[in-house]
Amino acid sequence: MALTALDLGLRGAVVGLFLVVCAVLLLRTAAVHRAAHLGAALGVAGAAYAISTAPYFPLWSFGWNSPFIALAMGSPVILWLWARAIFDEDFALRPWHGAVWVLVAGLGLMTFNGSTNWPGLAVLCGRLLALASIGFALLAVAQIPKGWRNAIATARGRLLVALIVGISVQIVLSAGAGLAAIPFRAISLTVALGLGTFGVLSVWMMVFDPPENLPAVAAAGGGNGQAARAAGSVADAGLSASDHAALHRLKHLMATERSYRQEGLTIGVLAVRLGMPEYRLRALINDGLGHRNFNAFLNRYRLDEAKAALADRGQAEVPVLTIALDAGFQSLAPFNRAFKADTGLTPTEFRRRAAAGPTTAAPEITSSY
Repeated sequence: MALTALDLGLRGAVVGLFLVVCAVLLLRTAAVHRAAHLGAALGVAGAAYAISTAPYFPLWSFGWNSPFIALAMGSPVILWLWARAIFDEDFALRPWHGAVWVLVAGLGLMTFNGSTNWPGLAVLCGRLLALASIGFALLAVAQIPKGWRNAIATARGRLLVALIVGISVQIVLSAGAGLAAIPFRAISLTVALGLGTFGVLSVWMMVFDPPENLPAVAAAGGGNGQAARAAGSVADAGLSASDHAALHRLKHLMATERSYRQEGLTIGVLAVRLGMPEYRLRALINDGLGHRNFNAFLNRYRLDEAKAALADRGQAEVPVLTIALDAGFQSLAPFNRAFKADTGLTPTEFRRRAAAGPTTAAPEITSSY
């Protein structure tokens, strides 16, 4: 009884975790990212799986329990579609994808709800369901090589890979246990522990930023704007056509709309606005543009704008703090540190030299690529 109580408690927590994942995905990214709805659907399917495979859950007849079983048993198809949406840029949902899900979910319903009236058919459907589940789990893992290089470059990308592989392994093991006629109650607690692990990882990935999102030291990227742009040009040479298009959209957001001024701007927010996975945007910033992290990328724009304002003799009476805040810095201290690291001068010294010398051309913010 103690193990059963632990199993049920874990499953209750799992349902809550997966519902949090669904809410975060739908609220933060569903409007612009195609994978968000599938991720939310996978969360719902995971919650349904935790409920429908729990001890004492009624499986023997069609009724109110059928939607839970259909959602749970169709989860391998959703996992496969989610993996495709993440790693395959050419993927688009088609009507036949829905038909495949209906077919697999129907096998699940017949396996469990039909076992009372059609036991022979239920056994056959159970075997087909197990084979289909294993097949779709393997297909999900097969999507990873399409985006492997970009995914493993970030903590969040590595978590995505770990989730897809982990969920696929659990699906394969559970389906294999069914084919081997191992009673589900023998592995129920193990399944609950696995679901709990996936739920915790998903919530951590969706709600909290990974380590590389933490604020960096305010240095703007090691050197002046021209050096950073040169590094970006070199790294940019090997990018694909889709990456170039994404960089063009990014350039418009930063140089034309000046999104770097936005308070609280994070790479996750920017990825949502661009409609791309965060790990891919991070790879473009790091590999395509040559910036060491997202903070360095933002500070490049902010510092170029600040230097242009400080060199503008028409703004000689504008306080340094005002210029720093207008450029997107939250306070004077981090601005001073970043500015000194980038130019070797304090903002006041930079302004004084600009005023004493010939007219200084403003840094060209729009040429950051």
